[in-house]
Amino acid sequence: MGRTASSLHAPPTAREIALLLTLLIFLLTTTSNLTNSQNSSQLTKYPFLRSPSTTHRNTTNPNVTIKPKKFETALSWKNSGKVPDTVIVAHAPGWTILDRLYALDGTLYIVTDDPASVPDRRFILSTALKIANGPIEAAKRVPTDKELRIISTADAKTLFGSGADVLDGVTWYANDPNQFITHYYHWSAELFFGFWRTYSSLDPAITEDGNTTLPTPRRLLFPHLDSDHWRDYAKMNQLVVRTSFPSISMEFKDDWADRITMGRPIVFDRVVLADRAAAINGVSWQRTQRTASEAFALPGSAHWWSTIRNSVIGLSGLTTPRGGNTNPVITYISRQDWGRRMLIPEHHEKLVEELYVLRDTYGYEVNVVSMDKLSRMEQLHLAGRTTIMMGVHGNGLTSLVWMKPTARSTVMEFFYPEGFAHDYEWTTRSLGMVHYGFWGNRTFTSPEIPPVNYPEGFQGNEIPIDGTLVARICLERLSLVDEADD
Repeated sequence: MGRTASSLHAPPTAREIALLLTLLIFLLTTTSNLTNSQNSSQLTKYPFLRSPSTTHRNTTNPNVTIKPKKFETALSWKNSGKVPDTVIVAHAPGWTILDRLYALDGTLYIVTDDPASVPDRRFILSTALKIANGPIEAAKRVPTDKELRIISTADAKTLFGSGADVLDGVTWYANDPNQFITHYYHWSAELFFGFWRTYSSLDPAITEDGNTTLPTPRRLLFPHLDSDHWRDYAKMNQLVVRTSFPSISMEFKDDWADRITMGRPIVFDRVVLADRAAAINGVSWQRTQRTASEAFALPGSAHWWSTIRNSVIGLSGLTTPRGGNTNPVITYISRQDWGRRMLIPEHHEKLVEELYVLRDTYGYEVNVVSMDKLSRMEQLHLAGRTTIMMGVHGNGLTSLVWMKPTARSTVMEFFYPEGFAHDYEWTTRSLGMVHYGFWGNRTFTSPEIPPVNYPEGFQGNEIPIDGTLVARICLERLSLVDEADD
């Protein structure tokens, strides 16, 4: 029978209400699962998105809660009332390590109530003018209050106010003009060399493997150099920096100007301050004409350079065993196609002939190379394997810094007769290796070395060399070690 008119307006039954509630619950559950599924998919696709949290869990021990910390971007003495002192951690002429060195408006400040404990500032900093000879030029490089001031804590409070912006970590501060920086030797064997020798004095226990407790420098600062003028033509400067310290940042004069124009005091957490002109005032420079030599007055490990050397050489894929008992490698770096500072052609040919006799007689590996014809990786790989390196005075010999120092390791440098420069002689000895200088058929080695001299012909292409004498000394150097091993 059909429904009556009155039955169409009857209230819903209990069964109908139950079905309606069931349908509603189903719809709510389905919508919630769909939303969670979408959120889950989003979090999987973008794992860097995190829900806001006021606590952090220690991944090593999840039960330990780590409280968030604010950035320490400023040093404040508002509550203590006293400006923290500058501490001179280590110092040699031209090379100084300081904690809490201050800066304002481009001037550096050493804050101390004991000014007598601070070295003469001409041994710390200069005006950063280009270096030229003569007393008048030297006087122009003497620092003034514009470059460096030594002030009391009371004066610092008046000058700086209640705090300073912090440059945290270790800063290497190169207060040099661009005069020498864009050169492979002056970078890797002087500036960078001196920076690391100074900084490594804080860890005299560096191992042969290069292991050290020193934190990586945070930044390399050039307040007088723009970013286009620190790389050398061979592109070795940037390779050395980026390989030694992959995470280091570099700041240049425009960046320094940005900080100056803010008009706020700055405090360096720790700074290694290098100044070529200041190093020239030191006693060691007067003996060697090498600015990095001043840093060797500081304590240091016998393996101080291994940290840098192993990092750079490792880039080439080379791993070398310890000791000097591997088959010797003799590398002659030729300049015969360079156009300047070359051997007499017949002498070059005789030298190569004598080296090949050593190869054929004793099994030594002999390489005759032009460094500019090799890739950077090939240069590093070869230098890292070389036992005896030789060549005319020139930039190619900079590769000696990548040789592994052993009892056999030797550098042989050919000069025009009566000519001499300390560049590679001092660098060789600073790494614990032996250097021989040659004037044709005459030779000399430390401590009997001649004075610096650049006679006419020094830069020419008529440099003599006695190939037989070179080969004989190679054999002596390698044979003596063999006898010692026996």
